[in-house]
Amino acid sequence: MGTRGPISPACGGDSLSRGRERTAGSLHDARMHNTSSSSAPDHHHSPTVLAGPGTRVTVVGWLAALWCVGFAAVNIVYEGTDRFSTGPYAEYASGLTVLNWLVVGLKIVGAAVALLSVAKRPVLLPPTLVTVLVWGAFATLGLYTLGNVMQAVAMVSGLAGDADRLGPAGVGYVLFFLAGAAGFGVLAASHYRRSGARKGAAVLGVLGAPVLLGLVLLAVPALLVVLGIMPSY
Repeated sequence: MGTRGPISPACGGDSLSRGRERTAGSLHDARMHNTSSSSAPDHHHSPTVLAGPGTRVTVVGWLAALWCVGFAAVNIVYEGTDRFSTGPYAEYASGLTVLNWLVVGLKIVGAAVALLSVAKRPVLLPPTLVTVLVWGAFATLGLYTLGNVMQAVAMVSGLAGDADRLGPAGVGYVLFFLAGAAGFGVLAASHYRRSGARKGAAVLGVLGAPVLLGLVLLAVPALLVVLGIMPSY
């Protein structure tokens, strides 16, 4: 049995140094983990915050909302003054009342969509659904305006209708809808860019436009005729 020699100071120093390095490394990793955990956003508890739309787009959003509310007020005035109770549309008065209140509701929804599209934080609806709605509003107004423009062009060119019927009121009507469509187009593009929604959301909104127009202009009037609320037209 031999005697154990003394421990070399150099070897002991190396062991202690390696131990200190491992301990320091572990503490550093722990601090880095805690820092990254505390700085990472908590998607489960923190509300989604969208990038600001900018002052100009925000103004467009408020103007679009006012456009919708003002347009809805016209229909309310029609109902309050019994505009269609006399004259050539008297027999359609009951059906037009139903249609009037239907479009009033749609215009109020449009005003809400315009304001939601410029909100930095989601209110009531997730950003993807707002994308669908704002693109749907833009496409609906755009498609309706396109139809009006084509009709005006056909009247002026003599292809259909009488050009004399296209007076200042008719031109103003077309320009009014053109302004609304342009405003919602700005909102749709801005919200899509800021929300990070997939293209499918915008496409879904656009595809819903002809469906909505078909319901309001064709399906609902046809239903009113079937129910006897409005005569056949």
